[in-house]
Amino acid sequence: MAHDAPSPTVMAAPTPLSHGAGVGKTLHLDCFSGIAGDMLVAALLDLGVPREAITQSLDALDLDGYTIAQGPKTESSIVATRFVVTVTAPQPHRTFRAIRAMLEGALLPEGVRQRAVAAFRVLAEAEGRIHRMPPDEVHFHEVGAVDAIVDIVAASAALDWLGARVVAAPVPMSHGFVRAAHGMLPVPAPAVVEILSGVPTYGVDVPVELVTPTGAALLKANATAFARWPAITPRGTGFGAGTRTLPGGRPNLLRVVLGDSAGPDTQRGPGAATHSLIEANLDDVSAQVAAHVTDTLLREGALDAWATPVTMKKGRPGVVLSALAHVGDRERLGRVMLRESPSLGVRFAEVHRAERPRRVVEVSTAYGVVAVKVADGDALPVTAQPEFEVCKSLAAAAGVPLREVQAAALSAFWESKKPSEV
Repeated sequence: MAHDAPSPTVMAAPTPLSHGAGVGKTLHLDCFSGIAGDMLVAALLDLGVPREAITQSLDALDLDGYTIAQGPKTESSIVATRFVVTVTAPQPHRTFRAIRAMLEGALLPEGVRQRAVAAFRVLAEAEGRIHRMPPDEVHFHEVGAVDAIVDIVAASAALDWLGARVVAAPVPMSHGFVRAAHGMLPVPAPAVVEILSGVPTYGVDVPVELVTPTGAALLKANATAFARWPAITPRGTGFGAGTRTLPGGRPNLLRVVLGDSAGPDTQRGPGAATHSLIEANLDDVSAQVAAHVTDTLLREGALDAWATPVTMKKGRPGVVLSALAHVGDRERLGRVMLRESPSLGVRFAEVHRAERPRRVVEVSTAYGVVAVKVADGDALPVTAQPEFEVCKSLAAAAGVPLREVQAAALSAFWESKKPSEV
C-alpha cells in the first residue's frame, strides 16, 4: 500500500488536469539531461496530474514497506518537483514472472496494467539478452526493488490518466561507471543500451549516469515517436528533478510538455501512427491453435487479438490472425505470431487509434465487491462494464445467474453517479 510521507515544503500546487486531459494531444518528453523513473513521475505531477491518480494505482498493489513524498527542488532557478520513494522494509529480488503476476493480480485500470507490464517486459528482455537467460527468469535487483516498481506503476498511472500520445526527444548518453548489484558497470549501463535499441541517442561529456534502466524502459514502452522538439502548440509544462547535482551546472531536470499537435513532427514521418496492426492469413490452422495464438498475443502485451474466418485461394476456408499493438511492440509481437502459428510471414499496417479515458471503480453489491470499467471524462456519454471474471466468480459462489451479478454491479455504479456526471 502507498504510504504518504510528509512533503518537505509546502508549494503552490499546479492546476489539476482532468482525467483524459491529454486525449488527442501530444506529451513531449524533453529529456535534455536524461530520464529516470522518479523524474518522469515528478514531472507529470508538476504538469498537473492529480496525486490521487497515482496513489489509487499504488494502493491496488500487494506491496508494502515504503513511503512516497513529493516536494520542490530548485535547479537553475527553476522550481521543479521531486518524487521520492523511501524503502522502509527489506524487499526481495523479484523475477519478471513475479512482478507480472503482481500487476496482473492487482485491481488496476487496464491501461495502467498494460503500460506497467510493457515497461517491465522491456527491462526483462534487455536483462535476458545480457545474461543469456529467458526474460521470465530474470532476477531483477535494482529494478526489482520496491522503489522501481512504485516508479513504473506511478508513471504508468499518470500517463494513462492523461491519455496523450507520447513523443520523446533523442536521449543523451553520458560516460563513466556506476556501481550495481553485479559490480561496476560502464555508463550507459548495458541494460540501457539494450533497451534503447532503435531510439535516437547522442553523446554528452558528463561523467555520471543520466539515463537509468527504469527511465529508459518507461520511455521505450510509451513513446510512439522521437523528435528533438515536435510540432505542437504548448498548453502546459512540468519539470521533474533528479537526485544528483550534475557537473558543469547542467540542470538535472526532465521537462514534459503537453500540447496540441500542430502537424508532422517526428522521425517517423508525417502523420506518425500510434499503433500497429499485425496480421497473417492461415489455411492450415485448427480452431484450438488459433485460440492459443490469440491468447498468447494478449498475454505478451497485444492490446487486442482476434481470428476472422475467410475464404482463401481455391475456395479453402481459413482465418486471418490479427493483433493490435503499440508501435514499439510491433516487431516483438510479430515474432510471437510467427513462433506460435504455422505462418511463414506476417504483415504490418500502421494505424491511428483514438482512445477514450478509462478507469476502474469498485462498487458494492449483495454478492460482493465488483470492479467496473468506466469510460468518461471526455465530454462523451459515460459507459460502464463490470469485470466479467469477477462477476462470473461471484455468481458461481452465490449460485445465481451471471447476468444478475452484472445487473447488480451496473445498478450500483449508476446509483453512485450524480445526475451531472451521467
